[in-house]
Amino acid sequence: MDNIEEIKSTGLKATAPRLKILEVFQQSTQRHMSAEDVFRVLMQEGSDVGLATVYRVLTQFEQAGLLCRSSFDNGRAVYELDLGQHHDHLVCLDCGRVEEFVDPAIEKRQTAIARERGFALADHALSLYAHCQKPDCPHRPSH
Repeated sequence: MDNIEEIKSTGLKATAPRLKILEVFQQSTQRHMSAEDVFRVLMQEGSDVGLATVYRVLTQFEQAGLLCRSSFDNGRAVYELDLGQHHDHLVCLDCGRVEEFVDPAIEKRQTAIARERGFALADHALSLYAHCQKPDCPHRPSH
C-alpha cells in the first residue's frame, strides 16, 4: 500500500502536508519524534508546512491509528509509526535516548497482576527510566 492509499484508508484526505509528514516518519532514522522534530526536518527540506499544521496532522494520524503517542519524563509528546507490534521503552535520564524492548515475561506478569485484581488488561504503556552504565555510550552528552 502506498502512502496515498494508507492515508485514505484511515478516512483522511491525502493532502500534501499529510504525505510529507508521513514520509518524515518513514524515512527518519529517529523513531520517536516530537512535533518540533518533524517541523525541523520539513524546514530543512524546504517545505512550507507550518508548525500548527504539523501538530494538527500528528493528532489526526494518532486518532487514525497511523502513529502512537508517548510522553516521557520531560512531558513532551513524541510520536512513532504504529507498526502494530507492542513494545515498551527504556529512557536514558542522561541523554534522553529511548530504546525499545519486548519482554514476554513482563507482558505475562502485567496481565496476571491485572487479572489478580479483577481487571482485564486492555492496553498499557511501560517506560523504564535509567542512567546509562555503558562506559563508551555514543549518545552521552560531552561535558
